[in-house]
Amino acid sequence: MTVYLVGAGPGDADLMTVRGARLLAAADAIVHDRLVERSVLDLARRDAELVDVGKVPGRFTSQSMINDLLVSLGRRYDTVVRLKGGDPFVFGRGGEEMIALGRAGVVCDVVPGVTSAFAGPLAAGIPVTHRGLSRGVTVVTGHTERHDDGYFRRLANPELSLVVLMGVAARSSIATQLIQGGLSDETPVAVIESAWTTRESVTRSVLRELGSLDVASPAIIVIGPCAALSVRELLAETSALV
Repeated sequence: MTVYLVGAGPGDADLMTVRGARLLAAADAIVHDRLVERSVLDLARRDAELVDVGKVPGRFTSQSMINDLLVSLGRRYDTVVRLKGGDPFVFGRGGEEMIALGRAGVVCDVVPGVTSAFAGPLAAGIPVTHRGLSRGVTVVTGHTERHDDGYFRRLANPELSLVVLMGVAARSSIATQLIQGGLSDETPVAVIESAWTTRESVTRSVLRELGSLDVASPAIIVIGPCAALSVRELLAETSALV
């Protein structure tokens, strides 16, 4: 009896790991988040028990309830998959669930997934690092209670790309703090909505306009010089010259 924490990847089922897809097809029960794509869930057995623990307005499943559910299912079934968007350990609370299972004596294993923090920008052709533009990348969550203490002001670094997950609702505050921290208000930004799905869209702008952009969750915000790049467009232009 094992509970597997499986990363579903950034969207399309084709972007799951081979091992993750195999476990999903063999699982007796699957506990999944709201943002896991239908194409991924379609890989499951028809008789598998599917449990949606996603957080939506008007319905909130606490982490302690999810932990208890995983322990209960892990004791009842041979193979349980806890399916998380992206990677289980990138703002997925995979560590908390692993600890809870371990304390309950339930065997737990982990299958990493492609994190949307890097794959999401790539859907728009944006490399989060690029020689001469970005020496590194910082990945943060925008869903934080620390906005008022100037958290994002301390993240203002023109030499790094900033990738913000779950930051759409706080985008105005994020932009204001980064400008206060020293970033130019002309710093390129890109917002990738529903990356790697049929609903994918990309909005490009500059930092001072981030708060007024007409965008919605789920989305990934990229801030920095790399946000102005599109290697796909560059490749298309290059191919046209050949």
